[in-house]
Amino acid sequence: MSKQTVSFSRTDSAKFFRTLNKRVNNYFKENNIKKTGNWKLYLKTIIMFTLLLGPLILLLTVDLPTWLQIISVIVIGFGIAGVGMNVMHDANHGSFSSKKWVNKLMGSSIHILAGNDYNWKVQHNVLHHTYTNIQGHDEDIDAGRIIRFSKHSKWLKIHQYQKYYAFLLYGLLTVNWAITTDFKQTYVYLKRKLSYGDFPKPATQWTKLIIGKIVYYAVWVVLPLSLGYTWWQVLIGFLIMHYTAGIILSVIFQLAHVMPNTETPLPDENGNMKNTWAIHQLYTTSNFSPKSWFVEFYTGGLNRQVEHHLFPHISHVHYKNIAKIVKETANEFSFPYNEYDSIWTAIAEHYEQLKELGRKPSMA
Repeated sequence: MSKQTVSFSRTDSAKFFRTLNKRVNNYFKENNIKKTGNWKLYLKTIIMFTLLLGPLILLLTVDLPTWLQIISVIVIGFGIAGVGMNVMHDANHGSFSSKKWVNKLMGSSIHILAGNDYNWKVQHNVLHHTYTNIQGHDEDIDAGRIIRFSKHSKWLKIHQYQKYYAFLLYGLLTVNWAITTDFKQTYVYLKRKLSYGDFPKPATQWTKLIIGKIVYYAVWVVLPLSLGYTWWQVLIGFLIMHYTAGIILSVIFQLAHVMPNTETPLPDENGNMKNTWAIHQLYTTSNFSPKSWFVEFYTGGLNRQVEHHLFPHISHVHYKNIAKIVKETANEFSFPYNEYDSIWTAIAEHYEQLKELGRKPSMA
């Protein structure tokens, strides 16, 4: 990853974000509501944890037929993604609750999803939200050599086939969390002294990571084995569970940033970006399915990534209500407001973007 310092422009002659921020703040003030979660989020939390833990309890206590076992681990996969998007995500942004200890508790749910809160906050809150779609800084558009998410990434011959295999590889996201990603990230982030908030003591972070993984494997691997499941049953269930969650989480993310209507701007030779941070978010982020109650409910409002990127400290349960303000303000200042009417249209467009980025640059 590049170590070049990136600086966003401080010039917003039209005062876009100042105007938008004032209007959004007025919305909360006039309606006398907090920017954090409310009863709707707390109810969703119960539902998502039920999706995650309900099938697990059944698998561990009831002798289910094979077909029900398969359905159960698939549902767990939906639960993993659901808790991640609705609970863990808001909490680690500090928007789940106005109480820090509640955010910390809910944010720690990432440990039972196969991740680590320190790593996630650095990768997501620091690198992704600060340097959205900037090659060499935003790790979320860096899929290694196998998938090309940016026109600035080196093109390889295999990329001409990524339109066929990319979706298949998306399912490996949380499997990688469980096995290798967290260890690599902890090593790199501690070495670079990156943190979201106070920098942790390296020994403390490594201890938390190792204990977290031990507890994780104890719940998802050792416990089923001790209750009579064979090693191959546990392995298959583990892979199906994570593949389901990985597909959901990866696709939801790609629909927000790797699209024909989003840009991947680079800084100049001095590390300066053309736009301010807020305007940069408008050019690099996209919404989808704004009218679908189910999509918005299940994805934790991540179908409204424009609002999320501009106001990451506001809980997703408010995005629908502030979306009109954001859209009208962006249009008023002649800035883009990227959006697709449905998730299926967005998926089709993401496929087209994979195809375009897979072409040899001289032919694209």
